[in-house]
Amino acid sequence: MLPRSLIRLRVVISHLRMAQMSTKSGEEILFQTVNNTGVITLNRPKALNALNLSMVRKMYAQMLRWEEDPSIGLVLIKGEGEKSFCAGGDIRAVTEAGRKGDQLAQDFFREEYILNHKIGVYKKPYVALIDGITMGGGVGLSVHGMFRVATERTMFAMPETGIGLFPDVGGGHFLPRLDGKLGIFLALTGFRLKGRDVKHIGIATHFIDSMQINELEKQLTSLRSDAGVDGVAAVLSRLNSESTLDTDKDFVLKPHLEKINKLFAGQTMEKIFDNLQNDKSEWAKKQLDILKKMSPTSLKITLRLLLEGKTRSLAEDLTVEYRLSQRCLEDRDFYEGVRAVLIDKDNNPQWNPASIKDVSNSKVDWFFSPLDPKKELVL
Repeated sequence: MLPRSLIRLRVVISHLRMAQMSTKSGEEILFQTVNNTGVITLNRPKALNALNLSMVRKMYAQMLRWEEDPSIGLVLIKGEGEKSFCAGGDIRAVTEAGRKGDQLAQDFFREEYILNHKIGVYKKPYVALIDGITMGGGVGLSVHGMFRVATERTMFAMPETGIGLFPDVGGGHFLPRLDGKLGIFLALTGFRLKGRDVKHIGIATHFIDSMQINELEKQLTSLRSDAGVDGVAAVLSRLNSESTLDTDKDFVLKPHLEKINKLFAGQTMEKIFDNLQNDKSEWAKKQLDILKKMSPTSLKITLRLLLEGKTRSLAEDLTVEYRLSQRCLEDRDFYEGVRAVLIDKDNNPQWNPASIKDVSNSKVDWFFSPLDPKKELVL
């Protein structure tokens, strides 16, 4: 067995190499083996580490290799820079491809969901360091994994109803499993949670101060390959317990939980709108105003997805979500939402239909209808 001083030296050298690669490499995603740990670094800091198809393919292939490598005891994924873990998928590229009939529009969702599923069933401990912005596709790279570590810089949101999409990457599976109607509230409004609040609702399993990140990586990469789940959990729990930042702050939604559970309990969007309208409180009025800015079609398919998703496995949910993604590519609102928010940035989307009362049940049924058998997602 190597002396502890030599082990520490090897860890330091490995970290120096990692830092050098992160700054010098032009690769969008980096893979390194540090002792017995496979380290994934999303390396597009200027794009807030947004996920594209090339990154998805490379990550999936590498995860398969590490899963079968007996020398790898765990996998750690992180984002380069201090702003973002991963702000989402490269949705602009997807809609551009969709307009042209390019295969990328189908391939991105299909392969992203396959990767999300692999994370959910991975045989080895998977630790996602969700330091910074974690939205959409970034949630899919983390929330299904065994361990998710937040910091005070973490910002979680699923803002898809605002761009004519729906909370995908398994949102129909994990969101309805949150306490009460929190998942439905977060999915419909796109509300942003920060820091310890992300752990409070269970999106993160642990919380550490951002100043502890280097120590976290050091301790995880020093674990033996046979440390297993318990060994990883022990490291995370120890650092979690040492963090005292913001422990005195109440959960940001605590004052509104009763209203969330009551007002977002409707089985239809019309009922939720009525609940908010009739409540008369300033908070309810604000939520109603937010919902009126979202795509009415997205709101309806999102609510149905979550109501039905509580009884679905991750694989079953992703199969349904793939159908929805392909219908969004055939519909109008997704393109209009991306135009308004990401391209022209006028934040004035013209939804069609413009009102939830005009989104028919038959249209919602169409979104959920099976695809051609050859085009269905197979996991």
